[in-house]
Formats: sequence, C-alpha cells, structure tokens
Amino acid sequence: MTDSRSKAREQAESAFGKTQSQSLARNRINSEIDAVVQQREEKTLRLRALRLEREATELAAGPSTVRERAAGKK
Repeated sequence: MTDSRSKAREQAESAFGKTQSQSLARNRINSEIDAVVQQREEKTLRLRALRLEREATELAAGPSTVRERAAGKK
C-alpha cells in the first residue's frame, strides 16, 4: 500500500515539476517578447518625433525645400 502511494506521489510531483518548469519557461518567453515590443514602440515614437520635426522644419523653410527634396528622391 505504501509503495503505490509513493509511486503515485512521485508521479504527481513529477507532473507538477514539468508543469512548473513549463510555466517558468513561458513566463520568461513572455518577458522577452514584452521587452522587444517595448523597444519597438520606443523606437517608433522616437522616429515619429524626428520625422515630424523634420517635416515642420521643411514647412517652415518654404515650399522650395520640399520640391528640392522630392526631386532628389527620383
């Protein structure tokens, strides 16, 4: 009787250990994904701010600058 309980307990502990390690791995992966998403969002905001600043400068400089820049892209 004790052997069967011990075996059942060992199996339960083994299953729990597997579940716990999978959970820890999943949490680590989610943390890494969150970090990448946050970095991407920060970069997007930084680039957007730079673009808006550049566009505002170009508009303040006058329409000739915008035409010259468009001609340079062709």
